[in-house]
Amino acid sequence: MDFFTLVQTRRTVRSFRPDPPPRAAIEQILLAAGWAPSPHGRQPWRFVVVESLERKQLLAQAMGAAWRHHLALDGLDPATIEVRLQRSQERVLNAPVIIVPCLYLNDLDTYPDAERQAAETTMAIQSLGCAVQNMLLAAFALGLAAGWMCAPLFAPAAVRTALALADDLHPQALIPIGYLAQEPKRRPRRPLHELIVQWL
Repeated sequence: MDFFTLVQTRRTVRSFRPDPPPRAAIEQILLAAGWAPSPHGRQPWRFVVVESLERKQLLAQAMGAAWRHHLALDGLDPATIEVRLQRSQERVLNAPVIIVPCLYLNDLDTYPDAERQAAETTMAIQSLGCAVQNMLLAAFALGLAAGWMCAPLFAPAAVRTALALADDLHPQALIPIGYLAQEPKRRPRRPLHELIVQWL
């Protein structure tokens, strides 16, 4: 399909068939991520591929306590919390493959002032977002389904422990990948005139 069709028909999927995609397809997806733009060409991201049910269970359990705490802070009643928690954990457990993009800052330029160092880190985060977008588009182009879960941003220590990550790997997302089981509802997009605030 052409690029604009790919962009406009890609969707975030939450329900997958149990059959796993071939390893070669996952490697192609990660190769596409590696071609994302990055500050100074440093590629400040690394990826963890999770396929084993045991590791997914550890991941879901580790994040569960944080999810439960955050939902309680939102004022939800215990029954609703358990329903939402179960739904989120099922997304982790039922995805055949999960890719965990991690921010990796070791190779970035260093500056003596905090302002420029913060900008360097922001560039790295923006770059990681580009890498994830490449992954999502590559998965869809290969006939696979994928989603983007931001849970690690809210429970980084839990994810780090469950996956035994080194201290210099900062988990940013979960990208479940597999074959589509149920077509998701597509959310409408804002029209272009609402997105362009100035054209000078």
